[in-house]
Amino acid sequence: MRYPNVNVFAAWFLMLQTLAMGWVAAAGRVVLELLGVATTEGDIPGRVVGALLLLLIVFLVWYFMRGLPPQGKPEGNGFKLGHRLLLAGNVMAALLFVFHFFATGIDDYNTHLVLSKFTTSFGYFSMGFFAVGFSLVYQSSLPQEEKKT
Repeated sequence: MRYPNVNVFAAWFLMLQTLAMGWVAAAGRVVLELLGVATTEGDIPGRVVGALLLLLIVFLVWYFMRGLPPQGKPEGNGFKLGHRLLLAGNVMAALLFVFHFFATGIDDYNTHLVLSKFTTSFGYFSMGFFAVGFSLVYQSSLPQEEKKT
């Protein structure tokens, strides 16, 4: 893994975005309403502003903590596999996040239904990938057993 810190940062952002997608969009809409922009519920500008707010929060936590947990050891057991699982979770969560921007442009009901179900399942799968990936990265930082010959 070339950039493990970026992978963990993206995982924290996308994990929180996936878990609280509606709340993040509502927070963005509230900010836009406070600024005097008329918006409707579930619209794209509210989602973008909410995602930017969440990105700012994750960045501030990363900045003040000087990193995000877990911080594993590259030579530890499970480090590479953990980051690969985090990357898979990041890709699936990003597809779920991006789908909502293009969902309004899909006219065919059946296509929209199938894509909606697939991306929703991506959200569930990504949560599993995040849980196992974070666990393996954390495990790599623990003291390793020495092989006895």
